[in-house]
Amino acid sequence: MKFKRIEQGGALRMAALDPSGIWRDVTAFLPDLSAQALARGDLANAGDWDIAGQPEITGEHRLLPCVGNVGKFMCIGLNYSDHAAEAGMAIPQHPILFLKANSAIAGGEDDLVIPRGASRVDWEVELGVVIGTAAKYVDEAQALDHVAGYCVINDVSERDFQLNLTGQWTKGKSCDGFGPIGPWFVTKDEVGDPQDIALWADVNGQRMQTGRTDTMIFSVAQIIAHLSQLMTLHPGDVIATGTPPGVGMGMTPQLYLKPGDVVEVGIDGLGAQRQLVRAE
Repeated sequence: MKFKRIEQGGALRMAALDPSGIWRDVTAFLPDLSAQALARGDLANAGDWDIAGQPEITGEHRLLPCVGNVGKFMCIGLNYSDHAAEAGMAIPQHPILFLKANSAIAGGEDDLVIPRGASRVDWEVELGVVIGTAAKYVDEAQALDHVAGYCVINDVSERDFQLNLTGQWTKGKSCDGFGPIGPWFVTKDEVGDPQDIALWADVNGQRMQTGRTDTMIFSVAQIIAHLSQLMTLHPGDVIATGTPPGVGMGMTPQLYLKPGDVVEVGIDGLGAQRQLVRAE
């Protein structure tokens, strides 16, 4: 099933896509799709809901991040071999982990604001994984059992902050709005094999990134298994699994976002985001 969280008339509403392609208000069944809702198992009986009988979503509304009250926002770096090559970095032996501040989380259509002092703001389309049940010391064969669903993530990066301010990559990854999540949350049963999905990114209508998840260095299952050896993964935790080649930093000459640009990132079956870039 596909869900989205929206704000309409100052209130949070939950929408689900019915079989005929109409978004329906399912707030009566699911007040919010949050970490707490996933922990309670609120989606367990979603297949029994009378979605087609609920009111159609009409009128203007704001698209919210597709999961509320996210716990940990974890990101995997250099997880596509061709992206590592364009970045001039060696293929890692283990998944590279960095954390993105939760204050970076934004909706899929929110403006992308260039922060003060930034000069090298870059785009990165990534498959997002949403954890549904707690995972600790799981092996690869069990890892996907702990997934609730998937979404699109734009792992926006400020390369100067990331590489030249000393320390971890988090500095260039955590600016406000640098983690749009959505537009939709799609349950894992509808996605199927997470290693067989196409993803893309456009800037001002020009295709910049094209990739498939089957070229990941570490699969979704391997990532979850690895992380679960280090920390407990909780319902509502989100993992961005890396980006394919085509980021601005890897181009010759390098290309970065500027006010007025429009970034669109999407994944087959998971929808697409659109961000208008503007100055602080």
